[in-house]
Amino acid sequence: MAGPPDMTLLRRMLEALPEPAILLDGNGRIAIANDAACDRLGVWVLGKSYVSALRQPDLLGPVEDALSTGQAGRARFTHSSGAVESLFDVHVTPLEDRPRGMVMLVFRDLSEARAGESMRRDFVANVSHELKTPLTAVMGFIETLQGSARDDPGAQQRFLALMEQETARMNRLVSDLLSLSRLEGQARRRPTDEIDLSRLVAEVIEMLRPGADEVTFAFDGPDAAPAPGDRDQLIQVMSNLIENAVKYGADAGTVRVAIAPVAREPVLKGPAWRITVADDGPGIPPEHIPRLTERFYRVDTGRSRQQGGTGLGLAIVKHIVNRHRGRLRIDSREGRGTTVEVVLPALPPGPS
Repeated sequence: MAGPPDMTLLRRMLEALPEPAILLDGNGRIAIANDAACDRLGVWVLGKSYVSALRQPDLLGPVEDALSTGQAGRARFTHSSGAVESLFDVHVTPLEDRPRGMVMLVFRDLSEARAGESMRRDFVANVSHELKTPLTAVMGFIETLQGSARDDPGAQQRFLALMEQETARMNRLVSDLLSLSRLEGQARRRPTDEIDLSRLVAEVIEMLRPGADEVTFAFDGPDAAPAPGDRDQLIQVMSNLIENAVKYGADAGTVRVAIAPVAREPVLKGPAWRITVADDGPGIPPEHIPRLTERFYRVDTGRSRQQGGTGLGLAIVKHIVNRHRGRLRIDSREGRGTTVEVVLPALPPGPS
C-alpha cells in the first residue's frame, strides 16, 4: 500500500513550473499554490475550498469530476486584476487513482495569444480599410470617365491625375507592407556591414532638400561616425524621420539633425551614436506619443493622408532600429516641436 504523498516534493515540483499551479487535497482545499499562482490569485487562496477560490462554473465542474471520479479534464478560467483581464486554459489532473485523491490544476495563460489574434484581426481590418478607400475612389473615377466625362477632355485629365494619385498611394502602402514583412523575417539577423552614419545622414538631407525649398536644414555631426548596420534600412529610417520633420514642422521652419558619440550606452553596454531629428512644429499631444509606432496609428488622419502617409512609417523605423539593437525615443510638447532620438551601436575603436 502506497504511503502518504511527499508534500515537500510536491511543493518543489509546483514551484518548478513557470505557470500558475495549485494542488487540491482530497477535501477540495488548496494545499499548495506556487508563487505564480499566488501572484495571480492571491495568497489568501491557501487552505480555501476550490469552490470559494475559483468560483467559475466552467472550471468547477471538471474539478469536481477529478475529485469524485479521478477523471482528468480541461476548462477555461478568466481572472481579473483591476482593468486587466487574463484568460487561462486550465489542465485538471488527478494525482491519485482513487476518488477524493489529490488534484493538480495548471493554468496556461492565453492572453498573449489572444492579444496576438486581436492584433492580426485589427491589422487585416486596417489594411482592408486603407486599400478600400483609394480603390473606391478609382472605381468612381472610372465610372465617371465611362459616363458623363466620356467626351470632356478637361474632366478626363483631372480624373486621370486623381487616379494616378490614388494608385500611387496604394503602391506606397503595399511597399511599406512588404518592408514590414521583410523586417519581421530579418529581426534576429543583426547587420554587420560597416557604414558611416555622418555620410549617410548628409546624403539623405541632400536627397530631401529639393522637395523642401522653404525648410532650413541644420546638420551637426562628426566627420565620420562608423557603425555596424544595413545601409538601405538606415537610409529608410533617416528618410522617414527627416521627411516627417519637414511635413509636420513649422512652415518655412528649421529641421535640426545631429549625431553625437556616447562613450557607453547603458542598455547597449558599449559605445553608441545618438542621432536626433528635431523640428519646430506644433508638437504632439502627450496622449498620442506612446502609440506613434503602432501600425496605421495617426495623430491627424486627414493631414497624414493628404501628405501621402501610409501610417506605417514609424512602425518600420521601430522595426529597423530594433533589428540594429538600438533604441528609439520620441519627445514632443505642444507648441515646442518634436524631437526623435535614435541610439545605435557604434563600432568599437580600433587599435591605436
